[in-house]
Amino acid sequence: MNNTLTSFLDSLIIYDYFLFGAVFILFILFIILGLVYKEKLYLAIFLITLAFSILIFAPIFGYIHIHNYFYYNETTILSQNKLQFTKAVVVKGKLENLSKLDFERCLITASAYKVSGNVVKDFIYKLKPFQKSSIVEYNIPKDHKIGFKIIIEPFVYGGDFNVSIGASCQ
Repeated sequence: MNNTLTSFLDSLIIYDYFLFGAVFILFILFIILGLVYKEKLYLAIFLITLAFSILIFAPIFGYIHIHNYFYYNETTILSQNKLQFTKAVVVKGKLENLSKLDFERCLITASAYKVSGNVVKDFIYKLKPFQKSSIVEYNIPKDHKIGFKIIIEPFVYGGDFNVSIGASCQ
Protein backbone atom coordinates (compact mmCIF):
# COMPACT_ATOMS: atom_id res chain seq x y z
CA MET A 1 0.00 0.00 0.00
CA ASN A 2 2.78 2.41 0.91
CA ASN A 3 4.66 1.62 -2.32
CA THR A 4 1.53 2.23 -4.42
CA LEU A 5 0.87 5.57 -2.75
CA THR A 6 4.50 6.63 -3.17
CA SER A 7 4.54 5.73 -6.87
CA PHE A 8 1.24 7.60 -7.40
CA LEU A 9 2.60 10.74 -5.72
CA ASP A 10 5.80 10.51 -7.79
CA SER A 11 3.77 10.39 -11.02
CA LEU A 12 1.84 13.61 -10.29
CA ILE A 13 2.53 16.62 -12.49
CA ILE A 14 2.02 20.33 -11.73
CA TYR A 15 -1.43 20.34 -13.36
CA ASP A 16 -2.58 17.63 -10.95
CA TYR A 17 -1.69 19.87 -8.02
CA PHE A 18 -3.60 22.76 -9.62
CA LEU A 19 -6.60 20.46 -10.10
CA PHE A 20 -6.56 19.22 -6.50
CA GLY A 21 -6.17 22.77 -5.17
CA ALA A 22 -9.06 24.07 -7.30
CA VAL A 23 -11.27 21.18 -6.19
CA PHE A 24 -10.51 21.90 -2.54
CA ILE A 25 -11.25 25.62 -2.98
CA LEU A 26 -14.57 24.84 -4.74
CA PHE A 27 -15.48 22.40 -1.97
CA ILE A 28 -14.87 25.01 0.73
CA LEU A 29 -16.74 27.67 -1.30
CA PHE A 30 -19.86 25.54 -1.74
CA ILE A 31 -19.83 24.47 1.92
CA ILE A 32 -19.67 28.13 2.97
CA LEU A 33 -22.47 29.02 0.54
CA GLY A 34 -24.54 26.15 1.93
CA LEU A 35 -24.05 27.50 5.45
CA VAL A 36 -24.87 31.05 4.38
CA TYR A 37 -28.13 29.92 2.76
CA LYS A 38 -29.16 27.66 5.66
CA GLU A 39 -32.51 29.48 5.85
CA LYS A 40 -33.38 28.15 2.40
CA LEU A 41 -33.20 24.46 3.19
CA TYR A 42 -33.38 23.01 -0.34
CA LEU A 43 -30.74 25.38 -1.68
CA ALA A 44 -28.43 24.65 1.25
CA ILE A 45 -28.82 20.88 0.81
CA PHE A 46 -28.18 21.23 -2.93
CA LEU A 47 -25.00 23.30 -2.37
CA ILE A 48 -23.61 20.93 0.24
CA THR A 49 -24.41 17.90 -1.94
CA LEU A 50 -22.74 19.65 -4.86
CA ALA A 51 -19.69 20.36 -2.70
CA PHE A 52 -19.26 16.71 -1.73
CA SER A 53 -19.91 15.57 -5.32
CA ILE A 54 -17.17 17.88 -6.54
CA LEU A 55 -14.83 16.65 -3.80
CA ILE A 56 -15.38 13.02 -4.79
CA PHE A 57 -15.76 13.05 -8.59
CA ALA A 58 -13.77 16.04 -9.87
CA PRO A 59 -10.31 14.75 -8.83
CA ILE A 60 -10.96 11.35 -10.39
CA PHE A 61 -12.30 12.53 -13.74
CA GLY A 62 -9.96 15.54 -13.85
CA TYR A 63 -6.90 13.35 -13.24
CA ILE A 64 -7.97 10.92 -15.97
CA HIS A 65 -8.67 13.75 -18.43
CA ILE A 66 -5.37 15.54 -17.73
CA HIS A 67 -3.30 12.39 -18.14
CA ASN A 68 -5.17 11.35 -21.28
CA TYR A 69 -4.40 14.76 -22.76
CA PHE A 70 -0.74 15.01 -21.79
CA TYR A 71 0.21 11.32 -22.11
CA TYR A 72 -1.97 10.15 -24.98
CA ASN A 73 -0.60 7.06 -26.69
CA GLU A 74 -1.77 4.30 -28.94
CA THR A 75 -0.79 0.66 -28.70
CA THR A 76 -1.30 -1.85 -31.48
CA ILE A 77 -0.83 -5.62 -31.52
CA LEU A 78 1.13 -6.67 -34.58
CA SER A 79 1.20 -10.41 -33.82
CA GLN A 80 0.64 -12.93 -31.05
CA ASN A 81 1.99 -16.45 -31.10
CA LYS A 82 1.55 -19.27 -28.62
CA LEU A 83 4.80 -21.19 -28.58
CA GLN A 84 4.52 -24.97 -28.89
CA PHE A 85 7.63 -26.21 -27.08
CA THR A 86 7.67 -23.58 -24.35
CA LYS A 87 4.84 -22.51 -22.09
CA ALA A 88 4.75 -18.92 -23.37
CA VAL A 89 2.93 -16.47 -25.62
CA VAL A 90 4.92 -13.88 -27.57
CA VAL A 91 3.13 -10.60 -28.28
CA LYS A 92 4.69 -8.12 -30.69
CA GLY A 93 3.31 -4.62 -30.97
CA LYS A 94 4.00 -0.96 -31.44
CA LEU A 95 3.57 2.05 -29.20
CA GLU A 96 3.01 5.49 -30.68
CA ASN A 97 3.45 8.70 -28.69
CA LEU A 98 0.58 10.96 -29.81
CA SER A 99 0.88 13.43 -26.93
CA LYS A 100 2.33 16.91 -26.71
CA LEU A 101 5.20 15.76 -24.48
CA ASP A 102 8.11 13.33 -24.63
CA PHE A 103 7.59 10.21 -22.53
CA GLU A 104 10.23 9.52 -19.91
CA ARG A 105 8.87 6.07 -19.07
CA CYS A 106 6.11 3.80 -20.38
CA LEU A 107 4.82 0.69 -18.67
CA ILE A 108 3.43 -1.56 -21.40
CA THR A 109 1.21 -4.39 -20.17
CA ALA A 110 -0.11 -7.41 -22.06
CA SER A 111 -3.11 -9.17 -20.54
CA ALA A 112 -4.42 -12.60 -21.53
CA TYR A 113 -8.09 -13.31 -20.92
CA LYS A 114 -10.53 -16.12 -21.68
CA VAL A 115 -13.01 -16.06 -24.56
CA SER A 116 -16.35 -17.83 -24.17
CA GLY A 117 -18.58 -16.57 -26.99
CA ASN A 118 -21.06 -15.12 -24.47
CA VAL A 119 -21.06 -11.31 -24.62
CA VAL A 120 -21.54 -10.81 -20.88
CA LYS A 121 -18.91 -13.37 -19.90
CA ASP A 122 -16.44 -11.95 -22.42
CA PHE A 123 -16.89 -8.49 -20.90
CA ILE A 124 -16.25 -9.85 -17.40
CA TYR A 125 -13.23 -11.88 -18.58
CA LYS A 126 -11.70 -8.72 -20.09
CA LEU A 127 -11.94 -6.99 -16.70
CA LYS A 128 -10.20 -9.88 -14.91
CA PRO A 129 -7.41 -11.30 -17.10
CA PHE A 130 -5.91 -14.56 -15.94
CA GLN A 131 -2.33 -13.59 -16.75
CA LYS A 132 -0.38 -10.36 -17.24
CA SER A 133 3.12 -9.43 -18.22
CA SER A 134 4.73 -5.99 -18.42
CA ILE A 135 7.80 -4.26 -19.78
CA VAL A 136 9.13 -0.73 -19.37
CA GLU A 137 10.36 1.45 -22.24
CA TYR A 138 12.26 4.69 -21.64
CA ASN A 139 12.66 8.02 -23.48
CA ILE A 140 10.07 8.02 -26.26
CA PRO A 141 9.96 11.38 -28.09
CA LYS A 142 6.64 12.86 -29.23
CA ASP A 143 5.34 11.70 -32.62
CA HIS A 144 7.59 8.65 -32.42
CA LYS A 145 6.74 4.94 -32.75
CA ILE A 146 8.59 2.07 -31.12
CA GLY A 147 8.25 -1.66 -31.51
CA PHE A 148 8.18 -3.99 -28.53
CA LYS A 149 7.95 -7.66 -27.67
CA ILE A 150 6.34 -9.03 -24.50
CA ILE A 151 6.61 -12.65 -23.46
CA ILE A 152 3.79 -13.93 -21.25
CA GLU A 153 5.14 -16.91 -19.34
CA PRO A 154 4.49 -19.44 -17.91
CA PHE A 155 1.38 -19.73 -20.04
CA VAL A 156 -0.45 -22.98 -19.26
CA TYR A 157 -4.00 -22.12 -20.32
CA GLY A 158 -5.20 -24.52 -23.02
CA GLY A 159 -8.51 -22.92 -24.00
CA ASP A 160 -9.45 -20.09 -26.32
CA PHE A 161 -7.97 -16.74 -25.29
CA ASN A 162 -7.30 -13.20 -26.48
CA VAL A 163 -4.53 -10.77 -25.62
CA SER A 164 -4.93 -7.04 -25.07
CA ILE A 165 -2.19 -4.48 -24.56
CA GLY A 166 -2.11 -1.07 -22.95
CA ALA A 167 0.45 1.51 -21.93
CA SER A 168 0.72 3.89 -19.03
CA CYS A 169 3.22 6.62 -19.79
CA GLN A 170 4.77 9.52 -17.92
